[in-house]
Amino acid sequence: MKVLICDPVDDKAIARMRDAGLDVTVKTGMTPEELLPALSGFEAVVVRSATKIRKDAIDAADALKVVVRGGVGVDNIDVAYAREKGVEVRNTPAASSDSVAELAVGMMFALARQIGAADRSMREEKWEKKKFKGIELSGKTLGVIGIGRIGLASARRAHALGMSVVAYDAFINQVSEPFVSMVSLEELLERSHFITLHIPFDPTTGAVLGAAEFSKMKDGVYIINCARGGVVDEPALLEALNSGKVAGAGIDVYAKEPTENWNLVKHPSVICTPHIGASTREGQARVGGEVADILIEYAGRS
Repeated sequence: MKVLICDPVDDKAIARMRDAGLDVTVKTGMTPEELLPALSGFEAVVVRSATKIRKDAIDAADALKVVVRGGVGVDNIDVAYAREKGVEVRNTPAASSDSVAELAVGMMFALARQIGAADRSMREEKWEKKKFKGIELSGKTLGVIGIGRIGLASARRAHALGMSVVAYDAFINQVSEPFVSMVSLEELLERSHFITLHIPFDPTTGAVLGAAEFSKMKDGVYIINCARGGVVDEPALLEALNSGKVAGAGIDVYAKEPTENWNLVKHPSVICTPHIGASTREGQARVGGEVADILIEYAGRS
């Protein structure tokens, strides 16, 4: 089976695939224009978040049988059209859960203790000890929007820190962990001191958090988005930050990537990273391992 790797995958996983007899070509960093002719002849394509497999790419891939997304969401793949054309779409939903959850909690710490601002101040050779009075996470309520694998991993970590956890999920009514209280979205907005999102972006419904939702939150709430760009309305978030309704935001994903929303990124109450949620050595190794497992198994039954 001929496999095209379009985005970076762990070297050990690529070696495993080749050892199993797969014909693997690695060609990362392609532009959309370069991608289309490169797809010809490949039965399997592997992407992460950078490469988009839309209708034109599926049509250009004349031998395509399976697309594997190394990661959780498949919003960069036209899944419906792929299936219509008989192309299987797979992902690796469990591999990066811990990595993303740890980034979300790390952003909570960074916001609560103003770590980014304090670091910048020190680099400017200032000693502003009295300026950076933070808050504790212990005793606060974390609202988790989307209590799947990553949301639950975040909830477990928050509970270990002494936080109360409430959660809303459009598809899940209960979870096994007794410390998670399932509530309506409106109740979550009203009760939470921190809100973290772990849901895919649905273009048919748009942002889950916009101006109306911000108006229902506590004054001084903190927002964490390590999920997908678009699930939080960026102009509405910036307005809420400017008004003080939102005390701070930790952002790893953006409506457009690479982002051009520098007013949001440079806001003094924002901690931001360039979509690195799954970018840990351990997470990347697990993602690569699951990709290899999927393709080796698929080749074995083809």
